[in-house]
Amino acid sequence: MHAPSTTKPVILTGDRTTGPLHLGHYVGSLKNRVTMQDTHRQFLLLADNQALADNAHDPEKVRRNVIEVALDYLAVGIDPEKTSICVQSGLPALCELTMLYMNFVSVARLERNPTIKDEIRARGFGRDIPAGFLCYPVAQAADITGFKASVVPVGEDQAPLIEQTNEIARRINNQIGRAVLIEAEAVIPKVGRLPGIDGKAKMSKSQGNALPLSAAPDEIKRAVHQMYTDPNHVRVSDPGSVEGNVVFTYLDAFDPDEDGVADLKARYRRGGLGDMAVKARLEVLLQDLLAPIRQRRAALARDPDFVFDVLRDGTRTARAITQATLEEVREGLGLFELGF
Repeated sequence: MHAPSTTKPVILTGDRTTGPLHLGHYVGSLKNRVTMQDTHRQFLLLADNQALADNAHDPEKVRRNVIEVALDYLAVGIDPEKTSICVQSGLPALCELTMLYMNFVSVARLERNPTIKDEIRARGFGRDIPAGFLCYPVAQAADITGFKASVVPVGEDQAPLIEQTNEIARRINNQIGRAVLIEAEAVIPKVGRLPGIDGKAKMSKSQGNALPLSAAPDEIKRAVHQMYTDPNHVRVSDPGSVEGNVVFTYLDAFDPDEDGVADLKARYRRGGLGDMAVKARLEVLLQDLLAPIRQRRAALARDPDFVFDVLRDGTRTARAITQATLEEVREGLGLFELGF
């Protein structure tokens, strides 16, 4: 595989390996990643170490989903000739950077991070927080600065993690006396979180309201039919609400015919348009979108050697880059070296 150009700005993104990816990932990140691999030096990190932060009781799940997520990346159009797909546990320099960075951030600061506070509350940890989970922002800072990424696409709720990354980078640089680490820019996608099919939360594997990218035609049909609409829109003739209506949210995200969607919304609001007619339009869109992804994924799954080669090649490239960053940081801090 060819080494991508190093003259482009470096972008780092990735996913925890806790399960196959779904439509929410596609809208929120995957679609943009396919585009940005032509304009950036892109690394995709399969964050299996970070996945253990709240899945240490099931390491097999984390291990298995390294391949599942990699298949999703390749199936949506990530090109290993342009993007390095790497496995976090194969990059030991990131672990050492994490340990070093922990000395430059307090527990109180970690607990104040809005993203971490929300996740702790959502998982019901109380004070029984796994240390690895609490230190997630430090590990992410190691990832970002280890690759010297200047661009990190994140959801709006993840922006505080980038802020904390830059705080840590500034502290390290101040200690060293020069800018060894660079600060990253958080890029927020225009399309926000895609709600789950139940309309009650973001699309999430753990919430059971997600539609995987590998969904079969019957699964897509069933999911669309189950989608939350307007509970007061009982009869076709009743005026309906578009706001909070998951079907229309999905049409906004996936239907390229904006004028046609606007007309559907107007008809729905004044009455005379049934839920099933709107859902039928959405189902066609999703079937057309997911069919080629599902087919490419199935073909890739039949060639595991190719997938492993992609991961080995990407991880080998990433290991050299992150190790070089670690050596710069260690040298800058004046840490003891044995010289071997």
